[in-house]
Amino acid sequence: MLKLGVIGTNWISKMFVEAAETTGRYQLTSVYSRRESTGREFSDDAAVFTDLAAFYASDIDVVYIASPNSLHYQQVKQAIENNLQVIVEKSAFSNPKEYEKIYSLLRLHPNVHLFEAARHIHQPNFKAIAAKVAEMPVISGGTLVYEKYSSRFDAYLAGEEPNVLTREFSAGALTDLGVYPIYAIVALFGLPDSVHYFATKLANGADGRGTAILRYPEFDMTAQFGKMSNSYQHSEIMGRKDTIIIDNIAELENVSYNDGVGDELVISDPAPENPMIAEANDFAAIMEEPETHANEYKELLLTSQRVNLVLTDLRQSAGIVFPAD
Repeated sequence: MLKLGVIGTNWISKMFVEAAETTGRYQLTSVYSRRESTGREFSDDAAVFTDLAAFYASDIDVVYIASPNSLHYQQVKQAIENNLQVIVEKSAFSNPKEYEKIYSLLRLHPNVHLFEAARHIHQPNFKAIAAKVAEMPVISGGTLVYEKYSSRFDAYLAGEEPNVLTREFSAGALTDLGVYPIYAIVALFGLPDSVHYFATKLANGADGRGTAILRYPEFDMTAQFGKMSNSYQHSEIMGRKDTIIIDNIAELENVSYNDGVGDELVISDPAPENPMIAEANDFAAIMEEPETHANEYKELLLTSQRVNLVLTDLRQSAGIVFPAD
């Protein structure tokens, strides 16, 4: 049983803990929060810490980090230095400079694993997409969409500066929602030859929505995402006549394959109630049997590094600078 510590007490932390405990492979033992009352509301049974050093020294094997993006680097660094396994929410780090420092630190702690919690690429329905893409003789391009009105955008319109919509916290549409389609594209097709991001910027310089184009030798992939409006478009990956149709690239509830000559085949299974169960199981398997799953871990880490590079290149193409840069 992996003893789990959690940094961050928001909805996504609650969802991950529920998923982790559902697998039967984790037990929540410690929670870090800036306020003890918030930590106690999160869990009645776990130990609650308001001091990060004390939290890292507590009875935990693996830490799940769901704090604002700009805090990830220092918190991951401290966890690795304490020889703890690390699961960090996406986007993992602000830029490749931070990632390279963490990668160098991992080499000094060979028993520590670092996982970026890109939950959708672990789901069976994403693996069905990957298998179908591999069967298609030609890829002509595609568009992946994830655009939904943020619960914090009203606060921004009222003159506030929510964490998820400020450059100070390495946040914005690209790093919060755009990371879903970008992760899917990179996981399916690898590093693009070039990228460009057409961003709709807010008054504070962060991006509220935008369109990213990732260029490959034979095709382009487009990602459309945002936090200031709702889109109900499906996502598509196109072959010649055939097309993979995805209801939502983050949730992956319904996926079908249209062969272009009259038949449409559903290739998805019913989505689990908690979409984080698959990643929690995958991470546990690697931590429990690292030698058996060494290649799987290397591929996950490589994909995470590639996504970080692409996100940074996209930001730079749009002139978006984070203080962490």
